[in-house]
Amino acid sequence: MMKDAKQHISTVRRTLADRVLEAGEARVSTISQVYDTDLDDLWDAVTRPERIPRWFLPITGELREGGRYQFEGNAGGTISRCDKPHGFSATWEYNGDVSWVEVRLTTEGDGRARFELEHVAHVADEFWEQYGPGATGIGWDMGLLGLAMHLENQAAQLDRPAVDAWMASDEGKLLLRLSSDGWAEAAIANGADPATARERADRSYAAYTGG
Repeated sequence: MMKDAKQHISTVRRTLADRVLEAGEARVSTISQVYDTDLDDLWDAVTRPERIPRWFLPITGELREGGRYQFEGNAGGTISRCDKPHGFSATWEYNGDVSWVEVRLTTEGDGRARFELEHVAHVADEFWEQYGPGATGIGWDMGLLGLAMHLENQAAQLDRPAVDAWMASDEGKLLLRLSSDGWAEAAIANGADPATARERADRSYAAYTGG
């Protein structure tokens, strides 16, 4: 059963920042959510190859520090750091581009734990001016939705056709709209012009919905 879009989006925290790397300026998108599970179970959910496909995508490779991984039909890369059960870092290599992700897991008390993902990427100015952070941020929001649903029902397998049908429904489109708007607000908080940020959010939303 899919989650309520408004309720889910409201519990997700998004921030944006800029960072200067050796290769130039990079965009830093951070997304996090707290789950009703403990730190060890959250670590298991996001690192064990048998569980990852239940909420994200099928994965192959050596899931260890220094190992290579590949998501089916999506990104691959190298795991550069592994600190069980607190987090890991990896390259995120897709379509010829290389960016970096860092996952941080922390306890929140009352048997709960937070998942936080930081994505650092060199983004071409023309692409950023067109779509802003929502181009990738919406995808991360969808990933956190999958993780939330998995942690509520760990025995369930991810039904990709059902997910695709839900994403095309009014409730699914509402989630994409709210995610787009959430990333626009993160951009505004980072100093972006409000009107420009919202126009980029509209274009990101249209790119995901075909509208």
